[in-house]
Amino acid sequence: MPQNRSNKTVPESKVAQGIHVVSKPIGPVCNIKCEYCFYLEKHALYPKNEHYRISDEVLAAFIKQYVESQPTPVVEFLWQGGEPTLLGMDFYKKVVELQAPYKQQKEIRNSLQTNGIRLDDDWCKFFKANNFFIGISLDGPKDIHDRYRKDRRGEGTFERVMQGVRLLKKHQVEFNVLACVGRETASRPLDVYHFFKEEGIEYIQFSPIVEREPNQETSAQGLWLASPATLERLEPNTEVTPWTVDPKQYGEFLIAIYEEWVRQDVGTTFVMNFEWALTAWMGEPSPVCIFSRQCGRAVAMEHDGSLFSCDHYVYPDYRLGNILSDELGQMVEQSVLKGFGPHKEHTLPRWCRECDVLNACWGGCPKHRFITSPDGEPGLHYLCAGYQAFFRHIRKYLRAMATLLNNDLPVSYVMEAVKGPLVIKKTGDISRQSRESE
Repeated sequence: MPQNRSNKTVPESKVAQGIHVVSKPIGPVCNIKCEYCFYLEKHALYPKNEHYRISDEVLAAFIKQYVESQPTPVVEFLWQGGEPTLLGMDFYKKVVELQAPYKQQKEIRNSLQTNGIRLDDDWCKFFKANNFFIGISLDGPKDIHDRYRKDRRGEGTFERVMQGVRLLKKHQVEFNVLACVGRETASRPLDVYHFFKEEGIEYIQFSPIVEREPNQETSAQGLWLASPATLERLEPNTEVTPWTVDPKQYGEFLIAIYEEWVRQDVGTTFVMNFEWALTAWMGEPSPVCIFSRQCGRAVAMEHDGSLFSCDHYVYPDYRLGNILSDELGQMVEQSVLKGFGPHKEHTLPRWCRECDVLNACWGGCPKHRFITSPDGEPGLHYLCAGYQAFFRHIRKYLRAMATLLNNDLPVSYVMEAVKGPLVIKKTGDISRQSRESE
């Protein structure tokens, strides 16, 4: 999803417990059919004649409650789907109009996650004029992207997405790229990274694909993927889908890209996964829920106003209420109590609690904690082996970056550090110590 425009973080003691809502004003309706999509199946949770479009009443109630319930000075509206541009530009003009009266209370920002296919000059002019931040789903070069991201006729979408990217650049709209990493993608890290660099894409987020084959409960509901794992209701199946990334290979994917980035691109290419790792190393709270010590305050709102504990937990068991009849702040607190607050931290297996890189991931997203640890305890994250390898590998670089930041020096100086040990003088200048003098 689109990341906040600022990567600046502050110590946890100074951070208000904010609320983050992923709004799905058109539900799971989409104009393409990605093979790995976890949201298209949500059609099964609604009647066949469902009208997947947020009403004016729900939209107004949501905007009002979100602004008034948000304890932080900035309110980030995130519009997602499905494909949110299917609602048309007039819908987002209405959003801006409804938000306008609250701009004296809070700083209001809008982000929108799109597959990019419907973008044109008019859309981009609107985004620019209204300061929308755009997330574009783009997995890499054509053959990688088109492997999974096909339209409903089975044709690849790469060329149409790239046209959208070019339009965003033309109109100077701020955007980042969300690149999903499936099993095949993970074997080609530098092909993916070089493609993004060659296209001049400066902000990238890698998202690993992890889904399990359906279990008895979800099959009965008409869903084709397993529901989230919980320690209270252990799921017997750990069989993942064919497109799910291999844990070890995912770690190697991140390491390969990091090794090039840390030598050539620090300060010019921003990989959010690497930013998050540095944030954790500096002892600051994670800006993303998956690596937070606790979670539950990042909820999802469906088109009908129903609120769920998480974008990945849109299942009947995790419904918190409805924006028309319930108070947003209270529903978020209910989410925390339903197992996403202290529960996330306290149910970590011993393997996690004793891990030397625990602070980097805090056990990962609870949805994917469905395997057993090497000592047989349940509740380990599926990608644990890959995360461990990655976080351990980059510690030496994070240590150097932290030293630079603590001396008020640009973190990009780390690119010099990897060529040889750096000496930081009291004046703030740096020089390289020769290998011969070590």
